[in-house]
Amino acid sequence: MPQPARLVSTIAAPLAFSRADDAPRLEWRAGTRLLVQRGDTELLVQNLDETWAASETCRIPAPWPRRYGHCAVSPAGDLAVFAGLHALQVLDREGNVRWQARHRCWAGCAGHESFTEYADERDHRYVGSGSAGFSADGTLVWAHVRGPLTHDRGRGADEWRIMAAEDGTVLARAATHTAAEGSDHVGHPDPGQMGLTVGEGQDGAPLRWGRWNGRTLTVDSFGDENRVLLAVSPTGDRLLTVTHDQDTLALHRVADGVVEAALSADALPPHPALTTGRPETFEDDETQAFFDYEGGFVDEDTVVVGTVESDEEFGTGRHWLIDAARRGPVDRLVYPFEVPGPPRALGDGTWYTASATESALHVWSTVPGPRGGARDQSRDRSGVAPVRATIPG
Repeated sequence: MPQPARLVSTIAAPLAFSRADDAPRLEWRAGTRLLVQRGDTELLVQNLDETWAASETCRIPAPWPRRYGHCAVSPAGDLAVFAGLHALQVLDREGNVRWQARHRCWAGCAGHESFTEYADERDHRYVGSGSAGFSADGTLVWAHVRGPLTHDRGRGADEWRIMAAEDGTVLARAATHTAAEGSDHVGHPDPGQMGLTVGEGQDGAPLRWGRWNGRTLTVDSFGDENRVLLAVSPTGDRLLTVTHDQDTLALHRVADGVVEAALSADALPPHPALTTGRPETFEDDETQAFFDYEGGFVDEDTVVVGTVESDEEFGTGRHWLIDAARRGPVDRLVYPFEVPGPPRALGDGTWYTASATESALHVWSTVPGPRGGARDQSRDRSGVAPVRATIPG
């Protein structure tokens, strides 16, 4: 049934559209709220207070343009790691390079010392890339790079490293047996665990799960090379994935990767436009919804996902709230104004969406009611009183 969404806050993007490569994103870790946005030449990080207002802002100069790599911010917002085609660089708030770690080039070249040496080379513009992420306590950097591992007999020579965030010391390394076109790290509350989702284009989507006990890095494979990792639950007990073909969501146990529950996109109702328009003009496979490669845990027992990509042919994309505890009810979210793009969950009882121009972020929670139990009508699970009026932006 329809589930109304309550607007908690609207946050203006710190960088103008003309200066930003990416829409801003929000991160909530261990009580710290950060707004992060990648610009043409810098990474901007804002600390947000309990009212979602910016209490502190820093601008970290980027060592290379966004298209040449990935970046991530430490939980405290005091360090940023840039994963490029030839190297990793960790910079502090003042823009000082704390350390650099070189690796084999993703474009397969012999190597370059600086970005200016390959800035105009076409073969460096359209290549695969890795990624990096900080552990939950900010002491480790997990990095997916092109490695020199000679014992890797898999499809590629991709390597997963664990490095000390302080100085870049390599603590462990292992082959991922992947041939990445791109990747993303998904953090876990335990600093010794990390998820890695790897995109191999049409070939698949390997999911790797790393465990570090201070001595040994163990890498598990979940999902038969066909699962995109979307999120980890706030307690760290469960994973949310979607199949590579986007037709099935699943909840997995972190302990062993076993699927606890699954939801097929076939169970979703057709887009409302199909019931009022001319559905006979579309083939069956064109009207079938499929899940986006976005989604997450609103809280331990609630998941939010979208079918925006498959809905765009018919109108506004839909968002869905799933009761993970009961593994059953699926409610369509209803917003007070049109919300484009997919939802992104924060795990603290809220999720957010970007405005059409990506000039603002809207933070949402569910409206108190029977499903959520008796709660204070003036405050939601985020602990923030909802705003009474806003401009979508």
